[in-house]
Amino acid sequence: MAATPVLSDRRHFLIFTAGCACVTAGVLMHLPMFWAGRDMGFMLAGMPMDAQMQWGMALILAGIAVATFGLLPGRAAVAGPAHELTVSAPEDAPLGRAHYRLMLVLVVALVIDVMKPASLGFVVPGMRGEYGVSSQVVAWLPLAALCGTVIGSVVWGALADVFGRRASILLSAVMFVGTSICGAMPSFWWNVGMCFLMGAAAGGMLPVTYALLAETMPSKQRGWALVLVGGLGAAGGYLAASALSAWLVPILSWRILWFLNLPTGLALIFLNVFIPESPKFLLALGRIREAHLVLRRFGCIVRESGAAVAQLQSTSERSAALAVPAAYLAQTVALSIVALAWGLINFGLLLWMPAHLVAKGYSMGVSSGLLAASALIAVPTVFVAAWLYSRWSSKGALVGAIALCGAGLLGLIHLELSSPQDASPVLVIALLIVGINGIIAMLLPYAAESYPLQVRGRATGWVAACTKAGGLAAQLLGLLGLVPGLAWAAVLALVPVLLSLFLVVRYCAETRGRDLRDLEGQAG
Repeated sequence: MAATPVLSDRRHFLIFTAGCACVTAGVLMHLPMFWAGRDMGFMLAGMPMDAQMQWGMALILAGIAVATFGLLPGRAAVAGPAHELTVSAPEDAPLGRAHYRLMLVLVVALVIDVMKPASLGFVVPGMRGEYGVSSQVVAWLPLAALCGTVIGSVVWGALADVFGRRASILLSAVMFVGTSICGAMPSFWWNVGMCFLMGAAAGGMLPVTYALLAETMPSKQRGWALVLVGGLGAAGGYLAASALSAWLVPILSWRILWFLNLPTGLALIFLNVFIPESPKFLLALGRIREAHLVLRRFGCIVRESGAAVAQLQSTSERSAALAVPAAYLAQTVALSIVALAWGLINFGLLLWMPAHLVAKGYSMGVSSGLLAASALIAVPTVFVAAWLYSRWSSKGALVGAIALCGAGLLGLIHLELSSPQDASPVLVIALLIVGINGIIAMLLPYAAESYPLQVRGRATGWVAACTKAGGLAAQLLGLLGLVPGLAWAAVLALVPVLLSLFLVVRYCAETRGRDLRDLEGQAG
């Protein structure tokens, strides 16, 4: 049977299409000003915004609101063949072509998503030169982006549990298109505001993607698929951002990296043809016929049965009545502290470390190679993490990554208390980088596998928000000029790392091969 038509489960598909058209038109109305600056090296700082740009901004805001309304889920409908069919759950299906296609599409979607915040590092030098702002002022740009990702992760996680997984991804794509007008902003502070919105959309899509994949993959294959898709998407996003920067910025200035949100956002909207709605979400909504079509597409077995509707309606009612159980509180605290610690290290300690090491007497080569080493180690770490997570133990692999991170921090403290002649930073840095790459590769997949259907989106979104909140705290310290010394920074990060290690060991459960239906039964 053919797959469900795109957005067939939405009430107002034409309204959503109209909203997308408005947002796209509003962005196109900004291009003349950008192109008019070509003889000046595309430097638009200080130029007044004309009426066309102002109307374009109004059109974008209206279009986002209209598109959001168009994504409201349709009314529940239980009719037709659903009364006579029962379909095996996605947990029991064999891994097939539809699963691999979904994984590939979601990797591309995450590459597009990660490109947005990754572009920040490549636009900052150009912005500083054009707007004539100091390094302290330009720090507001990543701060705004991190604030957006924190809020976006929480809001989109909640939207995913109400609007659906696919609809939340579409909303991110629409906002990507709208925020591409950063490329025409004549004012630095307009860029800061738009960067906040872009961060909200980018931060929201990642946890939703994990929730959708967790609810679609077979139980035996879910672990490695989640880790691999997330890890390759993140690594590919940074690679794409750096490659496009090297290719386009010398020709069209830093502004073109923002305008790339237009084609990539539209591409993500069209990619939704290949992204189904979560069948579990459709069942919870009572849209049993559409859920059956999606399940068949993923190789689930269809049998004749007159009891199908009663069984599926029971599942739907159980999910609809679900509240966040108190049993998940300790687990949520544990994962939140892991996420906060990762943010402190990734967005704080690693960025502060090169300058500290140079000041202590280590060579510039060792110090400047830190970020390059991080990118180089990221891809093999993803594959190792995926293998350990799925073949050995999901909880054990996460605990191991946290422990490696803790060992690296202890080594960093020893490094700071020793002279450069007595201690080499190579092993310490390697432990720390492998640890943080392993944590981020496994943390959100683990969260997506650890919560029942109704709260999976918001719980995964909360954990994702905590990863950015740790970075937000680190950025605030830098903005206020309160960056601690290397030893104190390591101690600051080590406290939540050790606490989270204890809490994860004590309160988190093994998810390798776990049937997500067991969570519904426990919660019910």
